[in-house]
Amino acid sequence: MAKRDYYEVLGVAKNSSKDDIKKAYRKLAVQYHPDKNPGNKEAEEKFKEATEAYEILGDDQKKAAYDQFGFAGVDGMAGQGDFSQTFRGFEDIFGDFSGIFDTFFGGGRRQSHGGARQGANLRYDIEIPFKDAVFGTKVEIQYTRNDACPGCKGAGGSGKKVCPTCQGSGQVRHSQGFFSVASPCHSCRGEGYIIEQPCKECGGTGTQRKRQKIMVTIPAGVENGKRVVIPRQGDAGAGGGPSGDLYVFIRIKPHEFFERQDLDLYCAVPISITQAALGADIHVNTLDNKTLKVKIPPGATNGKLLRIRDEGVPSGGRRGSFWIKLMVQIPVKLSKRGRELLEEFSRTEGENNSPRPIPLSEMAD
Repeated sequence: MAKRDYYEVLGVAKNSSKDDIKKAYRKLAVQYHPDKNPGNKEAEEKFKEATEAYEILGDDQKKAAYDQFGFAGVDGMAGQGDFSQTFRGFEDIFGDFSGIFDTFFGGGRRQSHGGARQGANLRYDIEIPFKDAVFGTKVEIQYTRNDACPGCKGAGGSGKKVCPTCQGSGQVRHSQGFFSVASPCHSCRGEGYIIEQPCKECGGTGTQRKRQKIMVTIPAGVENGKRVVIPRQGDAGAGGGPSGDLYVFIRIKPHEFFERQDLDLYCAVPISITQAALGADIHVNTLDNKTLKVKIPPGATNGKLLRIRDEGVPSGGRRGSFWIKLMVQIPVKLSKRGRELLEEFSRTEGENNSPRPIPLSEMAD
């Protein structure tokens, strides 16, 4: 694969200032750093590409050689110079280079020397009836979480000491070219400390698996795929840290008769050809089991929508509309008398056996 122009890689112009080059590289480094994209080879290659481009364009002497001779002028310069000098250039951009990446990529939760860490968030999926999603409900769920061990109260045991492998950081770093990749320390499992006398009840983990029941309040008007967050009902934190949260994701069962669009409800109601032609008063049941008297205007066409305000989905102190779609039913079987009446109607009103197309605008309700 052909090497891309360094200015193109960083997305800067040839006459860009040194500060603009630094800002451009910083943005790409944060986006594609391997700590943020574990296992993503494409991101890793983009990070390497951006780092190489900055090493050349961020150095006045190398930049001048590149501007004059292109890649031939800096062949062998990328990655072959004094790494400490390059790293100082990174510090100039990021300040404490490792510290800022810890902040960006989750390091903010990790504290060395046995500091408290927040527990993991958990996910729970539920499926609720259509009606409950519209009007809200309460659902009892059961799930398993890591709870603080009652024997050691989450401490994991006694006799903590700093992990000799990572020196309390909870991480080990491996250099790869211009950058280093951090991974959890295998000796202390990222805790930063080792327990000399592990708790017998939990084996030193500080947690135990626990089955629990809780009631989840589903708000009225919730949409399919939305989630409800239950604070502090996830896994217990390490070292006395706070528990994570529980995310309840909602799936909604389709209804046999009703559909929803935003805050509006829709249903289809069959009417006869005489009701459509002459008009009528019909009774329609709503989703919340109310019976509404609905007036069908004379000459109603198949598919006509009738709107009833404030009978739709409730949300934020208001409700959407309830739409009734009229479906004119053509009788399949006619009695002898019914056929006679329709034939008489046909003779009286006349039938057009050679209809001509009409503008679509005239078909609108």
